[in-house]
Amino acid sequence: MSTVNDPCLKVGLIVGNRGFFPDHLAATGREEMIRVLEESGIEVVALTPEESKFGAVETFEEAKRCAELFKRHRESIDGVIVTLPNFGDERGIADALRRADLKVPVLVQATPDAPGKMTIADRRDSFCGKMSACNNLKQYRIPYSLTTLHTEAPTSPEFAKDLLWFMGVCRVVRGMRNLRVGAIGARPAAFNTVRFSEKILEENGISTITIDLSEILGRIDRMKDTDAAAENKLEAIKKYVSTKDVPAPSLMKMAKLGAVIDGWMREQDLSISAVQCWTSLEEYFGVVPCTVMSMMSENLMSSACETDIAGVIGMHALRLASGTPSALLDWNNNYGDDPNKAVCFHCSNLPKHFFSEVKMDFQEIIAGTVGKLNTFGTCVGRVKPSPMSFARFSTNDSAGGMRGYVGEGRFTEDPLLTFGGAGVVEIPGLQKLLRYICETGFEHHVAANLSHTAAMVHEATTKYLGWQVEWHKG
Repeated sequence: MSTVNDPCLKVGLIVGNRGFFPDHLAATGREEMIRVLEESGIEVVALTPEESKFGAVETFEEAKRCAELFKRHRESIDGVIVTLPNFGDERGIADALRRADLKVPVLVQATPDAPGKMTIADRRDSFCGKMSACNNLKQYRIPYSLTTLHTEAPTSPEFAKDLLWFMGVCRVVRGMRNLRVGAIGARPAAFNTVRFSEKILEENGISTITIDLSEILGRIDRMKDTDAAAENKLEAIKKYVSTKDVPAPSLMKMAKLGAVIDGWMREQDLSISAVQCWTSLEEYFGVVPCTVMSMMSENLMSSACETDIAGVIGMHALRLASGTPSALLDWNNNYGDDPNKAVCFHCSNLPKHFFSEVKMDFQEIIAGTVGKLNTFGTCVGRVKPSPMSFARFSTNDSAGGMRGYVGEGRFTEDPLLTFGGAGVVEIPGLQKLLRYICETGFEHHVAANLSHTAAMVHEATTKYLGWQVEWHKG
């Protein structure tokens, strides 16, 4: 999993203070929290001691000053941390957040008292003050997140872990808002399961930009083999995956396809994509797009097959949380008689990050219909043993919102003889999950990531995006 040390991360810091309590704690608490955040590679936006007493927020005037500061950094602040080195002023905190109106994740942290420092000179009472601060945030209808323990010192291992989690939440929220998704080709006629509502996605800040497959093929038709973009893509493909025994004409077709898609995504400022496959590209162009899509996902521009827009949004959420590539898989097979194991499979466009070893080959399923020569381009290999998080989102057309589920398990080393890209997953309470999928009508596709980041995705989507998401915990 990625670390917090990400230069893109910036937080607003609100230091709570209340004059009835030792306010020197506000000064030292502010300094301590800023030091911890900056040592983690996080940029901090906070009032200075010249702008408010100790650089904290207590009075309404200080709240307004803090809000104005945050507004000036509105486009770059990923989240806000409220730190309570003493009881803190509940109104000042809530007023600052309301007036700033950043609509970013908020983490509330309270510093613990020490049994030997409970006199009037050093007593914090942040244990109690945190409840008052949260009560006011709830009254103001400002969503917020909590640390694992009610009180945690900024320098504690517990807070370090919570900070990593919270930064993942911030990345998911920021990355899902104003998201632009490329839909390359129409939904395959046989796949009703990948239908979705563009309008519901748009209401949630996600735009779907479409292009007909004929336009992609038309652009390819105008491209010469000596085109620089095609030559560069061909070289990148050969470096990315073993292409032994793959015909040269097939490789050039893949290179042109990849170059055209790359160019279109740059033109449209797209972050992720979903591509039509079965079976238009094989019949009318003569390759599968798997390697091209695998390379995009490997480069953190998630790409899903069968024009599964909702599926690639799940991939993107997990990618944002972990900082590593995601894949789209089928919940595909049982694994013997073990009720908590299953085979996850695709034929495949999995990113190289997922494999122990990988090579390019032909797609065995479609080859029986369109011929082997027309199906080169799959990434074939075994998914390596690793932690696993999974996610599935859908547009709930009847209710007019977003829904989904997330959870965690692991890819195992269990033996498996098959083709494509496949792995055995072990998930506690898998039969309960499968029943839930079937009873609620979710799709057979699921996004996966080699990390344990479901908690980040769940917090971001439910608390800050307002989606209905079930967390499968076995």
